[in-house]
Amino acid sequence: MPEGRKLRAFTAVERELRTPSPPHPPSTVTYPAIDFPELIEEEKLPCYHSKDFYPARVWQVLNSRYQVVGKLGYGAYSTVWLCRDLVGHCYVAVKIFSQYSTEPIQRETGAFEYLNKLATSASFGRKFIRTPLGHFELPADPAGSSKPFQCLVFEPAAASIWEMRQRVLGKRLPENVVKAVVRHVLYGLVYLHQEVKMVYADLQEKNILLSLDDFEALQAFEDAERADPLPYKVVGDRNIYLSRAMKCRTHGRPVLSDFGEARFGRTKYTGNIQPAPYRAPEVILGMPWDETVDIWSLGTMIWDMSQGAHLFETAGEPDSGQHIAQMVSLLGLPPVGFLQRSGTGESWKYFRHWTGAAALPDISLELLENSLEGENKAQFLDFVRRMLKWDPEERHTAHELLQDPWLKRH
Repeated sequence: MPEGRKLRAFTAVERELRTPSPPHPPSTVTYPAIDFPELIEEEKLPCYHSKDFYPARVWQVLNSRYQVVGKLGYGAYSTVWLCRDLVGHCYVAVKIFSQYSTEPIQRETGAFEYLNKLATSASFGRKFIRTPLGHFELPADPAGSSKPFQCLVFEPAAASIWEMRQRVLGKRLPENVVKAVVRHVLYGLVYLHQEVKMVYADLQEKNILLSLDDFEALQAFEDAERADPLPYKVVGDRNIYLSRAMKCRTHGRPVLSDFGEARFGRTKYTGNIQPAPYRAPEVILGMPWDETVDIWSLGTMIWDMSQGAHLFETAGEPDSGQHIAQMVSLLGLPPVGFLQRSGTGESWKYFRHWTGAAALPDISLELLENSLEGENKAQFLDFVRRMLKWDPEERHTAHELLQDPWLKRH
């Protein structure tokens, strides 16, 4: 465990909870069960199946070491729990992958194994990558799962940039905060793209976490779980817990997390990646792609942070025709050479006969941006346009973007 991560000595109550056979929740805790049919937490996922997720319970001990304190959150392929490391005497976050997440598990563990083989002493950008402390397996669930559950152990994080933005009035981050987040992301991308030759492939606010430097908040999280536990829903032989927010007075730097879509080892890749609103045109059009898709995602994500809305409006999986129409309205028609990269002819169907399905919206970046003025606004839009290029080779690199006038403007 890195220096400075240990907590104060355990109290008498905490020592009691560390008994190995196995510990029980404090006798004063009463967990209210929710009795209603509405879906909550991971149940809301479109491909959710109860047997795919590990039936973790608060206060149980995982792998004879990590005692579950409470639920931090969930994602498409996992649930995340705050745990006490009974060996290291510190708090950790344990990410338990679902059974159907074979490819994300392989990509994320493969990416971290690859990163760990590289020298890190002189790599400034490595500081902005959230890497795991360890890995272990949980046995298959006797009630239904057929194979072990894979788990990664991380230092706890404060919140995601998305969570932070939801707490802000108007859901817009101040310009200085946006710039700080973008700088940290760019430092991380310089490391991944130039030094590691890795494509992150899933850049979004929910995957940028604020590191935690308020360690009293971890104890407060546990104290709240014992004194006022959140209700849970009983479904058959398992409990579906509500996530508890981490309440921090301070936080550390933003870091890139969740490498379940990361690619490395080649120069070009194919296949569907990225959340719909951040999806690069070459991905939509079925062309090969490389690390420049991360630059496109950053150009769209900055709009969320600064404007409080997606630049490209999509509902779930996008109507590709409407998505492309919005791109044309904001960026103009794509170069013919770019369209010719499609070996299947997929790209041409959107441009041969433009009338009909997807009319061009009457929008522009200047009209959509309504929080800045004058030269500052012009520089901001220039910064965005340097990332949102049809031709991937024309997008500025992460290193070049760090020198941009708007980003350096005080």
